[in-house]
Amino acid sequence: MGRIMCFAFPLVVFVVLSLYHGVAEAARTGPKSQLKWHYYNHTCHYVEEYVRHEVKLFYKYDKSIAAKLARLVYSDCFVYGCDASILLDEGPNPEKKAPQNLGLGGFILIDKIKAVVEAKCKGVVSCADILQFAARDALHLAGAPSYPVFGGRKDGTKSDAASVDLPSPSISWQESLAYFKSRGLNVLDMTTLLGAHSIGRTQCSNIGDRLYNYNGTGKPDPSLNGAFLDTLRRSCPLRKRGQPNPLVYLNPESGSNYKFTETYYKRILSHEAVLGIDQQLLYGEDTEQITEEFAAGFEDFRKAFAESMNNLGDVNVLTGNQGEIRQHCRFTNKGKLN
Repeated sequence: MGRIMCFAFPLVVFVVLSLYHGVAEAARTGPKSQLKWHYYNHTCHYVEEYVRHEVKLFYKYDKSIAAKLARLVYSDCFVYGCDASILLDEGPNPEKKAPQNLGLGGFILIDKIKAVVEAKCKGVVSCADILQFAARDALHLAGAPSYPVFGGRKDGTKSDAASVDLPSPSISWQESLAYFKSRGLNVLDMTTLLGAHSIGRTQCSNIGDRLYNYNGTGKPDPSLNGAFLDTLRRSCPLRKRGQPNPLVYLNPESGSNYKFTETYYKRILSHEAVLGIDQQLLYGEDTEQITEEFAAGFEDFRKAFAESMNNLGDVNVLTGNQGEIRQHCRFTNKGKLN
């Protein structure tokens, strides 16, 4: 299978490129999704310009916003679906407070964008679509492609931390693939979307097992490059309960510049991935070949990323009479009135 994938994958990339060369010609149709390109043309024609302007202003003083919004999209879409439930403060235990969502950011920017959009087009644009637009624009500023986002999502009305089943960053590639497939995504989507780890930071607690007690052995992950292991251990010393939980960059090549590049995949090939799931991409039959392809060509990665972000944005969306258009992204309309 690995040999077949080595020859077949460039064809996949060609198909992805062809799709985005022709996407301006027609909106997406068919049973997969009821979302539409230029969905707000007749109700809030300049909504994407409003969003883009606010993102640019924010990005000037906080480049980390691209990574924060990408993670918000991930945390949102993989629980109830892309319904902006991750933004809700309502209820005794909203999903944003789940342990797996520790360290989430970007909420203030979404609030600001929502206020601007509401002032221009009251009660028209969902928080779910605003989140997708904003993430696309922030990632583009960091170096990712600017891809068309299909609109028409409605906002969900439930948010419960008990429903958050985001997997551990140390799971195997097989477990990760099963999780992605359960959301209607495939191996190319998984390997591509993990490339969002090209930018951003993670807490040392997410990699402590790799550094000190891999699979309960009391030893580090043998797949880690020795010199890089020493570097990570200096940044993440063995900690006890209650001690600080520092942050490390997911891709030191990008670091504080937050530049979206193929170096994430190159580091996997050099056994210098920070998260366990990232390094696991080197061991799957298909994921290894895709990783090698992306490491060799940034343009292939960028275009595939655009397609996979749209696939992610399609997960369990609410459309039509489902859900609502929230007045404020942190509250359901019923909750806001109480």
